[in-house]
Amino acid sequence: MAEKGIYRDRDGGLTLKRQPVAQARKKLNLNFRSIRSGVDMPFLILLLVLLGFGVLMMFSASYAWGLNDAGDGYFYAKKQLMHAGIGLAIMLFVSVLDYHFFQNTWVCYAFFIVMYGLCIYAAFFGSSTADASRWIDLGFVQFQPSELLKVAFIVIFAYIMAVNFPKFDHWKYCVIPFTVIMGLTVIVLGLQRHLSAVLIIGVIGVSMMFVSGMPAKTFWKFIGILAAVAALALVGLMLIGKFSYIEERLQGWRNPEADIQNSTWQTYNSLVAIGSGGWFGLGFGESRQKFLYLPEAQNDFVFAIICEELGFVGALVVVVLFVIFVLRGFYIASNAKDRFGMLVAAGITIQIGLQAFLNIMVASNSFPNTGISLPFFSYGGTALIIQLAEMGILLNISRQGHIKK
Repeated sequence: MAEKGIYRDRDGGLTLKRQPVAQARKKLNLNFRSIRSGVDMPFLILLLVLLGFGVLMMFSASYAWGLNDAGDGYFYAKKQLMHAGIGLAIMLFVSVLDYHFFQNTWVCYAFFIVMYGLCIYAAFFGSSTADASRWIDLGFVQFQPSELLKVAFIVIFAYIMAVNFPKFDHWKYCVIPFTVIMGLTVIVLGLQRHLSAVLIIGVIGVSMMFVSGMPAKTFWKFIGILAAVAALALVGLMLIGKFSYIEERLQGWRNPEADIQNSTWQTYNSLVAIGSGGWFGLGFGESRQKFLYLPEAQNDFVFAIICEELGFVGALVVVVLFVIFVLRGFYIASNAKDRFGMLVAAGITIQIGLQAFLNIMVASNSFPNTGISLPFFSYGGTALIIQLAEMGILLNISRQGHIKK
């Protein structure tokens, strides 16, 4: 049995040929050849710059909160460095683990089902913060399964698109499975009151469908069905009180000075921090708002501290780094060895780029507060480790792709 697909020839051109499905779904393959000789070095250097810059600024933003919460100004920085070390080790391992390991029916679906089950458990029995139940307390660490669900979602979408690509003219092979998977994912994230993840999953799914090569007629049919399902799910979740706080967030977004002693305190102080930085900032470590005025200064609002300490120039550097990240990520995707690798690389790139974009918009009050962290900069063990593991997948795709070394 064979499937029809588009593949690159040795000269870089696109050709049509038939390739056995069993051959495309490779078994686990560990290749421990030199990392330096294989991966996309500009992308690796960019990652290390983002990570180093991120940990440094997180340390500055968290110093006062570390003193307040644990009596140690280095408390959050030490934990973040530990998480970064673990994440880098996992990234290096994943970068030599053939990404085709995920291009297997059992692995792909098992990964998604397990993560989905953990998210359901977190929604009903997990640890709660601000009425949002998203974490599972393991005793020594709190684990947020929705971060891994994003990865599982990207993998299963890429798998179905790669396998069903020759049958994309038949909407039942793409519209139905994608709508079901996205609908289930949105529902469980809604149960967790995780509106930011709902938004991210929606954009990732639609974007991957767009770049997959799906016929325009089928794509717009998918968008229509998805919009209807999303509207019904949103209405249902609002009726049971899961998204009752949305109106308050929207009011705070429209007028950040409406209730600065309560609901808009965080947004207001973020704007004060950004405005205080001017062109060149107050200097590294010289932020005033991080001294317990700005909640979550080390987490969701670390960008505001960057603006205050490094000014417009420092903020621009962060934006440019993420723009380069997105461009290089799409470059890796466009030069991937196969369709599955292209879609996984595109999905991961869209996820990280979108999170960075939305976080910066929230910090500057260009978008309602949704609790989105800034990749590589915000404090958070689960998120940082998983982000670095995703970077390992991108590096592996680049190593096997048609990129000039």
